[in-house]
Amino acid sequence: MQQPQTRSGYYAGRDNVQLFGLDIHNPVFFVSGLTIVVFVLGTLLFRESAGEFFGWLRPWLTSNLDWVFVIAGNCFVLFCLFLAVSPLGKIRLGGADAKPDYSYPGWFAMLFAAGMGIGLMFFGVLEPVNHFLSPPLGLDVGENFNAESVASGAAGAENVEAARKLAMAATIFHWGLHPWAIYAVVALALAFFCYNRGLPLTIRSAFYPILGDKAWGPIGHVIDTVAVFATLFGLATSLGFGAEQATAGLNYLFDVPATETTKIVLILLITIAALMSVLAGLDKGVKRLSEANMLLALVLLAFVILAGPTLEILTGFFANTGGYLANVLPLSNWVGREDTGFFHGWTTFYWAWWISWSPFVGMFIARVSKGRTVREFIVCVLVIPTLVCVLWMTAFGGTAVSQLVGDGYDGVAKTVSDWTPELSLFRMLEALPLTAVSSFIGIVLVVVFFVTSSDSGSLVIDTITAGGKTDAPVAQRAFWCIFEGLVAIVLLIGGGLGALQGAAIATGFPFAIVLLIMCWSTFRGLRAERAGM
Repeated sequence: MQQPQTRSGYYAGRDNVQLFGLDIHNPVFFVSGLTIVVFVLGTLLFRESAGEFFGWLRPWLTSNLDWVFVIAGNCFVLFCLFLAVSPLGKIRLGGADAKPDYSYPGWFAMLFAAGMGIGLMFFGVLEPVNHFLSPPLGLDVGENFNAESVASGAAGAENVEAARKLAMAATIFHWGLHPWAIYAVVALALAFFCYNRGLPLTIRSAFYPILGDKAWGPIGHVIDTVAVFATLFGLATSLGFGAEQATAGLNYLFDVPATETTKIVLILLITIAALMSVLAGLDKGVKRLSEANMLLALVLLAFVILAGPTLEILTGFFANTGGYLANVLPLSNWVGREDTGFFHGWTTFYWAWWISWSPFVGMFIARVSKGRTVREFIVCVLVIPTLVCVLWMTAFGGTAVSQLVGDGYDGVAKTVSDWTPELSLFRMLEALPLTAVSSFIGIVLVVVFFVTSSDSGSLVIDTITAGGKTDAPVAQRAFWCIFEGLVAIVLLIGGGLGALQGAAIATGFPFAIVLLIMCWSTFRGLRAERAGM
């Protein structure tokens, strides 16, 4: 049965092809699907060459395109803040009488689990300690500032305090307003054009005010195909981090060999679990897993706060928030930076990663955000997750820094110097009570975040490649879920985490341009909606 037409005369699935029980959007599904299959096979057949290529790709991209990513990230934050305080913020997603489909707890759980789960587990301890020992922005802490001098007290109290403040500010900068603004731009555009204008829930719909009916032609096909690639490789990067950390945790607790084979088996098992969640659907699968994982994350967070330096964490939350706001402008600057290692290795990579993730997280947030006003949406998607990230980094990273400064424990510092980042969380927990229990909870969290990211990503890619239909055949969702796992496996085989990061940056660059144009298109759509009100 043909679906109702939108105001533009288009309906979701209009150009779809029925083939072997699938309902696919031609040519988006064919082009993206075949390209991914060729990529998987090519990487497996030419493993050594693939490793060399990806080893070259990431540093070249971060060194030459850093200004594109940073300028784009700044624009997204300013655009979201403008919408939150402007009269456009009164517009309700879905119309004046629309009601939210999910309560605040369920909504927040899905936002957080899909948006940053694996990343916070992997970098929450590692990053603050790394930036503490190697401060950004050219902070002068002396030539002999290292883990040994800090632990012995020879580094100087003023240097230690200055490095600590800047380290936490730099970490929060990477996990605060900028990434969530990137997600909010995509999510708001998709939700508005779907629920208020009746357009299909796919990336090309956000460009209708600019392209008109051309959005349903070749230009729209290119936009959706780029979104599929960005989503798949951004998601594969997260799955790779999760596999590395879960394998390290299993080796740490149960002496499971931390080999490539173990990582591959782990990705396969988790992909199967994600597939089962996908088949269960959004409400039964993704929502329940997200809520369970959020509860478990809160348990681990509460444990670290209580078992760690409690007073320091609680006061640090406010101090670190202030430090972040005080340093957000110099950290956002791209001109004349001397700390190129930090700027290219961390900031540029993160911005590319968040942008490549944005179709996935944005579309997922859009699907669960009907009934919210634009202002409510911006505040909840931008500000509240940022504050949660501040608390998480203050608790986990702050505890690790405190262990080094106050107790002389250098377990986490060694994971930085030896570059074994997958062990950072477990080294921090090692110095707290109930190490085995808390470490096991950490492994479970990584695995379940892994599953929720994979199943959410499968639903999103399936929606894009089905022309905006949200009820495509189950076999299609299974296809994308399986290939997400395969892409993560072949990238790990073909070059490790460097290959994953290079692929994410490569797909994030063209999509950064797409998102900048999307901001203008969304503004035009909201302005027209406000005028109609």
